[in-house]
Amino acid sequence: MLRYLPFLLVLALWIYTFIDCLNTPEDQVRKLPKLAWVFIILLFGQVLIGPVAWLAVGRPRSSSRAYGARPREQRQWIAPDDNPEFLRSLDKEKDEEQESDEDGTGGTGGTGGAKG
Repeated sequence: MLRYLPFLLVLALWIYTFIDCLNTPEDQVRKLPKLAWVFIILLFGQVLIGPVAWLAVGRPRSSSRAYGARPREQRQWIAPDDNPEFLRSLDKEKDEEQESDEDGTGGTGGTGGAKG
């Protein structure tokens, strides 16, 4: 089983780089056209030249935006008590609850909140 490990690792790298190249937008591919990189990966994948070349030279740098990623300032986590949208939703719920209590249709389920 251990003798198949190098072959499986090469195959995994080959498949990964091929899919990564196909999913990379054309304008982010470096040095060569995307189609050329696909052929290089497919033709030289068995000897690791194609996949290693793609990872080293053709792949977009990590500083560029990933597929569908948001800019850093938009993806930072905000605590609920600092999030203005969350605070507005709480105020809205509170106002709706007060209005329903004033109308006599409060959310007590008809029990009045008192035990008899």
